[in-house]
Amino acid sequence: MGDPAPQRTARPRGAWLLASASPRRSELLAREGQDFEVEPSGVDERVTAEPPATFAARIAREKAAEVSRRKPGRWVLAADTIVTIDGDILGKPRDGVDAAHMLRRLSGRRHLVITGFVVVRPSGEIFREAMVETEVAFRELTEAEIAAYVASGEPSDKAGAYAIQGGAGAFVRELRGSHSNVVGLPLEEVRRALIDAGIWQSGTSALGGER
Repeated sequence: MGDPAPQRTARPRGAWLLASASPRRSELLAREGQDFEVEPSGVDERVTAEPPATFAARIAREKAAEVSRRKPGRWVLAADTIVTIDGDILGKPRDGVDAAHMLRRLSGRRHLVITGFVVVRPSGEIFREAMVETEVAFRELTEAEIAAYVASGEPSDKAGAYAIQGGAGAFVRELRGSHSNVVGLPLEEVRRALIDAGIWQSGTSALGGER
């Protein structure tokens, strides 16, 4: 008899965990051909008086740690994205009035979008931690534009009350840095981290247009 056929080991479904309920982060990673499982964290993300970058870094670490404790033995990616202007954090708007207020603050001005992300080993130890900033400048917005955008419902679950990949793309006059960071995840930096971790699945990438 000949030698037995070699055993084929299938790549496990959901090779690592994304500690986020954000559909935008999932979409960005899925477009890159990544195989992962979504495991949202239960971390309280209410805005505090911390400096913006400190807040984003802390929330990302807490998300990663919380999911890693619940799902030991898995690689975990967690991230937190905030919009900040004048040293204030603009979180998700409470309602349409709050969304309109945020958009008025951003109108005709520059602001920062900051994402802190963390990659945690199966052991629960941090493998990589990084912060990415993108500067965004809005043109002057009219009250009619603000009202129409708020009425669209798009701002309701977005930090800073806008989605650059949606209707608010027309508000942007200038962008310096990572476009995907403003969507919710700095793909170029995350890709490098996951490659170094050995869990990035190579394949078709949409990073050609990444800034």
